[in-house]
Amino acid sequence: MSTRIPFLKGHGTENDFVIVPDPENAIDLPPAAVAVLCDRRAGIGGDGLLHVVRSAAHPEARHLAPEAEWFMDYRNGDGSIAEMCGNGVRVFARYLQRAGHVAEGDLAVATRGGVKTVHIAKDGDVTVGMGKALLPEGDVTVSVGERSWPARNVNMGNPHAVAFVDDLSHAGDLLSPPPFSPAAAYPDGVNVEFVVDRGPGRVALRVHERGSGETRSCGTGACAVAVAAARRDGADPTATGTPVTYTVDVPGGTLVITERPDGEIEMTGPAVIVAEGEIDAEWLTTATRA
Repeated sequence: MSTRIPFLKGHGTENDFVIVPDPENAIDLPPAAVAVLCDRRAGIGGDGLLHVVRSAAHPEARHLAPEAEWFMDYRNGDGSIAEMCGNGVRVFARYLQRAGHVAEGDLAVATRGGVKTVHIAKDGDVTVGMGKALLPEGDVTVSVGERSWPARNVNMGNPHAVAFVDDLSHAGDLLSPPPFSPAAAYPDGVNVEFVVDRGPGRVALRVHERGSGETRSCGTGACAVAVAAARRDGADPTATGTPVTYTVDVPGGTLVITERPDGEIEMTGPAVIVAEGEIDAEWLTTATRA
């Protein structure tokens, strides 16, 4: 390993990430190293880490290389692996643009949740094709303290439980994962969104992201919320042939989510690179062993 590892820092609606460019997949990033880098006091700080690798160079993405040159090897802030991160894809695309790998317009990004289509607009916003939502059957309940709510089970390539509440403060501090039942609904844990209405076609959320705690934004969560809100409001674009759009306010900004008649979901929002520098590889090795 080189004595210096290049990195960048970016965010999408304040869901922030450490970005490690590694086209040939030459950098070893075990869970402990990722957790140290994402530590906000002892490391760089981030809700997660974007490991930027060419699909052909990564064993998990090699089969996707004909469709997408670049693979987003996404890790949660605790070092665990996640299937997808909607805000992360936008920031990933912004990095590729900054590095000169892509230009404005369309591109494809490989993720563990499949290949995502991305459009980088001239105004700076990035739109991501998030795929179709799956709505598993069965009742789900989430709880905070003595309160509990029915939740909609929505899968956006990763699992979500969406609960509509009277006040976002009812979500508590979200430091620990909110309890849910039945346990069999989410054997690998779940992202939990607490949602209030802000007006016609507009909602606001707070979220506990699996492996990261409360974050300022969650792209897949915003999509799950929009789908859950649409079904609650009696709207299903696949049945009516009419697209449905929700504006979703997150603590870090605003995302616009559209569900099309073919079931495909598009998410539009900002993506910003704020800094770049170098990681001291010796420090990282020492900190990981501590």
